[in-house]
Amino acid sequence: MPKAIIDLLSILDLEPVEVNLFRGTNPNTSSQRVFGGQVIGQAIAATCRTVEGRLPHSLHCYFIQPGDPQVPIIYQVERLRDGKSYSTRRATAMQHGRAIFSIMVSFHADEEGAFNHQDKMPEVEPPEKFSAEELSRQRVFSEMPEIIRRYYEPDRPVELRPVEIGRYFGESIHDGRIHIWMKTAAKLPDDPALHICALAYASDLSLLDAVMARYGRTLFDGRILSGSLDHAMWFHRTFRADEWLLYAKESPSAQGGRGLTRGLIFKPDGTLVASVAQEGSVRERR
Repeated sequence: MPKAIIDLLSILDLEPVEVNLFRGTNPNTSSQRVFGGQVIGQAIAATCRTVEGRLPHSLHCYFIQPGDPQVPIIYQVERLRDGKSYSTRRATAMQHGRAIFSIMVSFHADEEGAFNHQDKMPEVEPPEKFSAEELSRQRVFSEMPEIIRRYYEPDRPVELRPVEIGRYFGESIHDGRIHIWMKTAAKLPDDPALHICALAYASDLSLLDAVMARYGRTLFDGRILSGSLDHAMWFHRTFRADEWLLYAKESPSAQGGRGLTRGLIFKPDGTLVASVAQEGSVRERR
């Protein structure tokens, strides 16, 4: 079995400890802090364990403390409501006896609606144009920062293919809009809830980097201190996280050491499947 699928499934496969209580493990114990997308994905997975016949349609969460990668994370789920059409769950992630993360998740029973519209997908080249094989033919590929070239290594749970490569070399994006193709690196089981958890995990990957696009800089230049403060996500239509999805990001505002980012996630055929919003702390190192 490929290493990538073992990593992602083991991240999202929580251990039941007691009723409404789950334990999640950290795959990278050498990092300074737990990746925020991992906590989002595990927390929504915990809430999914307490709801039957309904899928999440939205989540709203706050990052309270940095996660310690050396110890497991305990998720405590509260069953707040089970109505005719909607269910609501709250989950708190705990380490060392204190809360590090809190999430509210709303579930919706499938139904037909009278209205159906969506924003148009941006026109960008397909993911095949940004493969490691294609980019390796360009001189700039060997000059890319190591952390960006890591996007193309095969052991990552989520494969990323940035579209605006020039911004890693100081090119500014005048309107601040950037795009990245993404999908899980290996096939996932046919479980819609699992694909939602996987996309929630991936939605935090480099999202705050949209704040820096207007300045021709990235979060990876060593002079920027950043961290997610909150995260919200809405799931609109069915999708598979193991097939290519376009993540279109922008940052409409930055001020006072905080930056706001928004994202729309599309299938290659133009179907809008999810929306994301996040505010983060973005400061220049002094």
